[in-house]
Amino acid sequence: MKLKNKRILVVGMAASGLEAAKYLSLHEAKVTICDSKEASELSDAIKKLDGIDVEISTGGNHESAEGFEMVVLSPGVPMDLPFIKDAKAKGIQVIGELELSGAVSAGKIIAITGTNGKTTTTALTGEIFKNAGKDVRVIGNIGIPAVSVSDSTDENSYLITEVSSFQLESIENYRPVTAAILNITPDHLNRHGSMEAYVEAKKRIFMNMKTGQIILNYDNAATRKMGEEIRNDGLQTIYFSAREELQEGVCVSKEKISINRSGLKRTVCGTEEIFIPGKHNIENALAAVAIADCHGIDVEIIRHSLMAFEGVEHRIEFVDEIKGVKYYNDSKGTNPDAAIKAIEAFEGPIVLIAGGMDKGSDFSDFIESFNGKIKEMIVLGETAEKIIAAAQKKGFHEICKVENMEDAVKRAYEIAEKGDCVLLSPACASWDMYRSYEYRGRDFKGRVRELRD
Repeated sequence: MKLKNKRILVVGMAASGLEAAKYLSLHEAKVTICDSKEASELSDAIKKLDGIDVEISTGGNHESAEGFEMVVLSPGVPMDLPFIKDAKAKGIQVIGELELSGAVSAGKIIAITGTNGKTTTTALTGEIFKNAGKDVRVIGNIGIPAVSVSDSTDENSYLITEVSSFQLESIENYRPVTAAILNITPDHLNRHGSMEAYVEAKKRIFMNMKTGQIILNYDNAATRKMGEEIRNDGLQTIYFSAREELQEGVCVSKEKISINRSGLKRTVCGTEEIFIPGKHNIENALAAVAIADCHGIDVEIIRHSLMAFEGVEHRIEFVDEIKGVKYYNDSKGTNPDAAIKAIEAFEGPIVLIAGGMDKGSDFSDFIESFNGKIKEMIVLGETAEKIIAAAQKKGFHEICKVENMEDAVKRAYEIAEKGDCVLLSPACASWDMYRSYEYRGRDFKGRVRELRD
C-alpha cells in the first residue's frame, strides 16, 4: 500500500485511531486525525501524539472528506455517518484500522470473532503458539491495535487477532489464513439494526479467503448454518463441539477433548484439566485446539497450554476473598449471553451486579438463567429499569437498584454471607458510565479492595 504523501483522514482518537495515525505519519502520509469530542476531553490522547506529524481536529464530526484520498475509521465510528457516506460516493477509499493492518503486515493472520469468548480464545491461542516457539503477536480487539505491530512482523509471524463485528464492517481485502467464528447470539443490535445484519457482518471475516481453514461452532445454529452454506472447495471447514462427538473435527468425547481429523483420533486432555472454569471455556478451548492443530502444533504443547492458561482480565476474574465471600470480575460480560455463561460457571449462591448501556438486548433469557442461584441482583446504569421489568415479569423480585459501582459493592458486601460469591457480570456495555469495560472492571476491583481498608 503506497502511503507516502497520501492525504489521509483518521476518524476517532481512541487506541486504534491513534495507532493508525502514528503508523501513517511514520510512513510519510499527510495525516489529519479528528474526533467529535472537545480537546479538553482528549488531553491524554493528544499527549500520545506529541512528536508525531499529524494535524488534530476536535469538537464535532468532520463535515467532509473533501481533499483526502483515504479515510481510516476507528471501530467505534459508525459507517452511516453522512460525511462517510459522502466520501464513499465520491470514490474516496474508506477503511478501518484492521484493513490497514492487513494491507501492511507481512505475517499470517489468524482471525477470531464471535459474540462471546473472543478475548479468551484469542489469548489462549496466542499462548499455545508461543509455547510452540512461534513468533506471535496477540492483537486486535483484545486491546492492542493490529497496526501497532505491523512493522515488526515478517512472513514467519503469526498475528492472532481478535476481531469485532464493528471492525469487520470496514474491511475490503483483509484475508486471514485461518478464521474462527465461535458463536453468534443477539448483540450490538443498536449498531447493526437487525440480527441478520449482525450475522452478515460476522461472515465478512472469511469473505476474501480463497484457501485456508474456517473454524465454526457446531453447537451454534448460526455458525453451523454458515458452514453448510460455504461453497468454496479451497476452504476447509472444521467444526468444534462440546455436545456432539464429531467424526471430523474437535469435540468432547467421554469428558476428554479429542481431535478427530482424517481418520485419526487424538486425545488432548480431560475437560476437568482445563485451568479456566466454566462450560463456555470448554468451547473456547476447543476452538483454540482446532486452530493450533491446523497449524501443526504438537498435542503435548496444546495440552500443557490448556492446563496452564489462567484466563484474561475482566472475564470471570477472581478478585479477592473477604470473610468467606469470593468476588469475581466479569466486566467483559457485555451482553446477556456472556453473562449467562458466567452465571452457569458457578454453583451459587450469587450476589449479581448487572446493568449498563442499552444495546437493544432482551433480558428474558438472562433472568431465566438464574435458576435459583441468584440471592440478589444489584442493578445500575442505563438499563436498570429495563432489567428490573424483565426480572419482575419472570417472577424474580430480589432486586436492589443503586447509582454507582461504589454503592453496588457496598450493598453486595452487606448481604453476602460466607460461601456466597459476588459476581459483576453486567450483561450490558459500559459506555453509559465508563470509557470501556476495562475501566468498569477496574473500578469494581478497586471498590472490592476498599472493603479491606
